[in-house]
Amino acid sequence: MNKMTLTAAAILTALATSAGASQNSFRDRAQVTNVHEVVKTYENRTPRQSCYTEQVAYQEPVARGRKSHTGTILGAVIGGALGNELGHRKRNKQAGTAIGAILGGSIGRDISHKPQKYVTRYRDEQRCNTTTEISYDERVVGYDVTYRYNGQSYTTRMQRDPGHSIKVKVAVTPVN
Repeated sequence: MNKMTLTAAAILTALATSAGASQNSFRDRAQVTNVHEVVKTYENRTPRQSCYTEQVAYQEPVARGRKSHTGTILGAVIGGALGNELGHRKRNKQAGTAIGAILGGSIGRDISHKPQKYVTRYRDEQRCNTTTEISYDERVVGYDVTYRYNGQSYTTRMQRDPGHSIKVKVAVTPVN
């Protein structure tokens, strides 16, 4: 036999076998014995922002007038007078007056330029917090269906609830 004849014979045999196989199957109905919903849980996250107003304390310097040199001058005069009184001789009195005036002026300046006073004030400030709200959503994603055909139980997963019965395809093949 030549190659073409062998190829044609192989094709015809394959077609005959597949045609016989399709003649050996049929459709029937099977009784549904149990349907169980397949449920999947989905998590939903939603950010929520909540804001509120809060009073906040802060320190503010008290407004003062112009800087005055009165403290320095008054300190120099008092220091000079004390230095003059403490000196014994004329030369000591002059040196004591000068030193007393310098020290008194410095002390007077320090006192008059002491740190400013502060007053407590309040202002409103907005504060915000972000929280995540979590909710769960359950959805039916399919059905596990148990059915009975010819005394045997079978299980399959389907997209819809089939009701009381389902269509089945029954194929019969000989066993060698």
